[in-house]
Amino acid sequence: APGGAGERRAVYTGEEGRGDCRYPGRLLARGRWLRASGSRRQAYADYIGFILTLNEGVKGKKLTFEYKVSEAIEKLVALLNTLDRWIDETPPVDQPSRFGNKAYRTWYAKLDQEAENLVATVVPAHLAAAVPEVAVYLKESVGNSTRIDYGTGHEAAFAAFLCCLCKIGVLRVDDQIAIVFRVFNRYLEVMRKLQKTYRMEPAGSQGVWGLDDFQFLPFIWGSSQLIDHPYLEPRHFVDEKAVSENHKDYMFLECILFITEMKTGPFAEHSNQLWNISAVPSWSKVNQGLIRMYKAECLEKFPVIQHFKFGSLLPIHPVTSC
Repeated sequence: APGGAGERRAVYTGEEGRGDCRYPGRLLARGRWLRASGSRRQAYADYIGFILTLNEGVKGKKLTFEYKVSEAIEKLVALLNTLDRWIDETPPVDQPSRFGNKAYRTWYAKLDQEAENLVATVVPAHLAAAVPEVAVYLKESVGNSTRIDYGTGHEAAFAAFLCCLCKIGVLRVDDQIAIVFRVFNRYLEVMRKLQKTYRMEPAGSQGVWGLDDFQFLPFIWGSSQLIDHPYLEPRHFVDEKAVSENHKDYMFLECILFITEMKTGPFAEHSNQLWNISAVPSWSKVNQGLIRMYKAECLEKFPVIQHFKFGSLLPIHPVTSC
């Protein structure tokens, strides 16, 4: 019965903002409602469409591929450089606990205070009404200041941040390659520095059975880069020599290098899921499988999606049919 104990409902917790934009709020959902309805939400359709468009854009291209770099892309890189500089200005503190250095909270407090100003350097004045909404996704993209952890939900928030910038016209169609190779790759560098500097815990990690403790999207886009590669096959990414010689050209291999730097022991033991993927015969099959896995393990799992914010740019309402 409606309103009964067994009913599963979605609750929008956003606040109205300025103009046509609003401060994004969370979708609170449980169990079957999310699996049945989450993928039919407009935000889901827009977000996964954005991910797949970029996936196609970087197909078969190296990180060193020549591409257009717009003023908006340069401003986004400058924003990320600022976050990087703040890490240098906020060294870890001495504390009994090895993990979750509390200096991260000081770093995050600065971002929390300055996020709208940072986003305003990227968004033109005539789109200023969108700044508060877009800034929420930036703040959500760098980890949780209470738990001092980071995971694929935070990564998704950064992708949502970029998606919103596309929706309001700051980023254009011809920025696609630069969004991944220049902006998202720089974001990864900053996040890895955060993780190492403040010894951040993985958020929602599945341990040895998960793809990676922190990231997912660079494996998707990185596998797309390697489709139809003349000699690198999936079996090569567990080969130390192949990784060391090619990681600067491919996001996937850069992720593998970071994992081997952060973890000890046999690769098959600490990264079993990736080890299994290395047996897949082609990069196109790896790419297709990772996309399916991302939808099932990240976008349709309550522990991840419960923190996703919905607003006017990524709305909660059901997909509108043509």
